[in-house]
Amino acid sequence: MAPEKQEKTVSSTNKLTAASFRELLERLALADGAGEEEESVIPKKFEEYKFWKTQPVPKFDDENDVEGPIDPNTNISAVPTEPLRMLKDFEWVTLDVCDEKQLTEIYSLLTENYVEDSSSMLRFDYSAKFLQWALMPPGYVKDWHVGVRVKSSGKLVAFISAIPVQVRVRDRVFERCSEVNFLCVHKKLRSKRLTPVLIKEVTRRCHLKNIWQAIYTAGIVVPSPISTCRYLHRSINWKKLYDIGFSPLPLGSSEEREIERFGLPKKTELPNLRRMEAKDVEQVCDLLTRFLERYELAQLFTHKEVEHWLLCGNPVSKGPVIWTYVVEDPETKKITDFFSFYSLPSSVSGNPKYNHISAAYLFYYATESYPRDGSDSAQEKYIHRLKELLQSALILANNFWNPNFFLLEQKHLISAIHYGKDVRHSTVTNHTIPHHFHFLYFNHPRRPQQTNQNLSNHLRGVFTV
Repeated sequence: MAPEKQEKTVSSTNKLTAASFRELLERLALADGAGEEEESVIPKKFEEYKFWKTQPVPKFDDENDVEGPIDPNTNISAVPTEPLRMLKDFEWVTLDVCDEKQLTEIYSLLTENYVEDSSSMLRFDYSAKFLQWALMPPGYVKDWHVGVRVKSSGKLVAFISAIPVQVRVRDRVFERCSEVNFLCVHKKLRSKRLTPVLIKEVTRRCHLKNIWQAIYTAGIVVPSPISTCRYLHRSINWKKLYDIGFSPLPLGSSEEREIERFGLPKKTELPNLRRMEAKDVEQVCDLLTRFLERYELAQLFTHKEVEHWLLCGNPVSKGPVIWTYVVEDPETKKITDFFSFYSLPSSVSGNPKYNHISAAYLFYYATESYPRDGSDSAQEKYIHRLKELLQSALILANNFWNPNFFLLEQKHLISAIHYGKDVRHSTVTNHTIPHHFHFLYFNHPRRPQQTNQNLSNHLRGVFTV
């Protein structure tokens, strides 16, 4: 099933620009919401971070080589059982994302306040199905969907969430960890400094479940990243992006030439490629687990989690949120490769032709073709396979009406992207969103991983989405 097209006419004539979309991506991170006190992308001295210096996070110059928590305290009895003190006109609430009314409240808060460019022309528009998919993985904790309401009106004005995850850092597995996301404060309340209180409150609730570590991302530099990568962008429907104002018409080119340049086949050419089915969960989980062993930091998945995150139409979302495709050997019935992507729409204001734009985001992928040694032939084989998989992902994303395709930068993906000199036949054009995303690990020594921009031949680094 494909998402519905949304191409309603609006009245203004302002245009979305690539800079607007880039700014939107820059704001898509926890620390952007947490950064009410720190707007600069240039790191300050650790002591200047009023909030983060009070938290169990490493300093920028920390040379600690010891693995383990910064704060070793795991005494649940010492954790307060009551929520943190809230401003007098507001109150804490726990949101039930299974309740349609409350889910709509979360959706409205995020749509109107979560991530937008400074001109307010472009906003991420998370659907209710997407939010349930993101907030309700196996073992999710209802108490970790934290909201703040105005006492007098009951209006939801702030939100933060966490979900349980398993994380491996080198040889150590943290079976009880959390991933924090969707930190949002109403625009009119940004001066109230609710963000630090939200972070502390969701941390307290995690502690009550005996969870003392968390992973999160930041679009600005806060203490202290364990890895950094960029988003890469590939135009799919150039004409639509041009009409919206995202893609320019290069000097000396024409619309027809650009349409041809970014054109894609209607059908994939990769043999034995098909949509993932429930029967594939065990094999996909096994392939993904082995693939992630190549990385120093990675999330670990159970069969139920693979079913939730990768199977289209899973029992939670009951609709198309994620698209996953597998390559199955017709003789052995073995799954040799898979890739997945999700679609995230953004609302566009001020354009006479379109009021929404969708983008596909590469999610998890794995292949048996990953290099088992550092030889040139192994690297070339791996890069060629990635090219085939990414090309198929682009074609399928285009068929589901996504004019944009984004992926987080990794060395071997870069090599696949620039495969071949003729841009019409390369997987993804040399068009990057020049912004860095920083991965952070709460209550764990920094001991930085190699950045995804500079991975070694053995794929060391971070692999989590």
